[in-house]
Amino acid sequence: MTEFTALAIPSELQQALDVLEYTHMTPVQAATLPAVLAGRDVIAQARTGSGKTAAFGLGLLSRLAPENVQVQALVLCPTRELADQVGKEIRRLARFMPNIKVSVFCGGVPLRPHLASLTHPPHVVVGTPGRIQELIDEGALLLEGLRTVVLDEADRMLDMGFEPAITGILGQAPAARQTLMFSATFPEEIRTLGRRFQRDPEEHTVADGEGSVIEQRFYEVEAPRKTDALALLLADLKPDSALVFCNTRRDVQQVADDLAQRGFAVLALHGDLEQRDRDEVLVCFANRSCQVLVATDVAARGLDIKDLPLVVSHGLASDLDTHTHRIGRTGRAGEAGLALSLVASEDRRRIIGIEEQLGKAVRWERIDLSRKPGKPAPAAMTTLVVDAGRQDKLRPGDLVGALTGEAGIPATAIGKIDGFATRTYVAIERSQAIKALERLKAGKIKGRSFRVRKLG
Repeated sequence: MTEFTALAIPSELQQALDVLEYTHMTPVQAATLPAVLAGRDVIAQARTGSGKTAAFGLGLLSRLAPENVQVQALVLCPTRELADQVGKEIRRLARFMPNIKVSVFCGGVPLRPHLASLTHPPHVVVGTPGRIQELIDEGALLLEGLRTVVLDEADRMLDMGFEPAITGILGQAPAARQTLMFSATFPEEIRTLGRRFQRDPEEHTVADGEGSVIEQRFYEVEAPRKTDALALLLADLKPDSALVFCNTRRDVQQVADDLAQRGFAVLALHGDLEQRDRDEVLVCFANRSCQVLVATDVAARGLDIKDLPLVVSHGLASDLDTHTHRIGRTGRAGEAGLALSLVASEDRRRIIGIEEQLGKAVRWERIDLSRKPGKPAPAAMTTLVVDAGRQDKLRPGDLVGALTGEAGIPATAIGKIDGFATRTYVAIERSQAIKALERLKAGKIKGRSFRVRKLG
């Protein structure tokens, strides 16, 4: 494995890599970074979780001129969740670069705060195509200083209907820019986009990372018994967390309700949710307050959950690319993963494409539906909500201090902390949750009293 020190990376970025303990490059980084750092256009096929954010993040940051207060890099993402993750990673990489501003702009929230933020332009903008196009149309987001444009998960953006916005944005960007495209699949639409907007791009197709193993298993189960089979598999495997895909919003809610009745800690994710509800579902799943997340493909696009051991297709995906994206949610960054598919008899013909992609026959398993599943274990964590966030200058460290100080909660019982503008979510070990809630309600955080409640 090649070390980052083998590349001509600016010292501030190398310092960040050292602190983050990024020593060796992943395959996608080793393949693309030399060209990216050299200013070449790149089109790369690499699945989510392969390290591509650091690849293009290091590239765009290395090209910045911090003294020029204008937008110099733009990253387009299919969803708010992915945009937030990309923005956080770029900030982490830029931590030793003085005065670098990174802004994230996505739809689903009022436009006015974004317009106000652009009064003082950031160096790096990350966002969804629709909102970025709105800001350009308003005359607030100016592109004349743009040096690098990145299309992250380009195939998903095209699937979601963002092609007009993408072509509009790229058409208004300076011709001399660097354009980087990363995609898990390479449909013809991606190649057409590359031919239109890139200059002699260097193309890379990167296999799964070294040591990354995704085991796929298939079960023939007719539709009426699929949730019975799902409950048995979840009870047998006992994963810390599992992502279950359904093909319709109605199926998502029905499966989630059925699993909840059977005692599973489960939440549903679909397009009918308000943004705040969506945020809270994802927070609970990521911090292990919820063991099973049932979602549609549209709702899960851009979803990046680390250490996800199990993905289940309650209904087989309608096409091969979607199946590829589903199983790519597990087995991240060299870890092992398991992907299960429940297949009705009339859908077996669709397995042919999967076998052609794998180059071998798939593995069929049997499941005894006469058995009853064991009782699910409760989720390891409980989420508490503090009705204060970044706008109140409340930092994760302040919450940790309040919990381990007057509240007397051991630091080992505190899990993931997620801060938003007006609220903060903290995961607490289930056995300590009631005590933590009572102590926070009775005490103060950073010398102030805030409303604290249990989520759900």
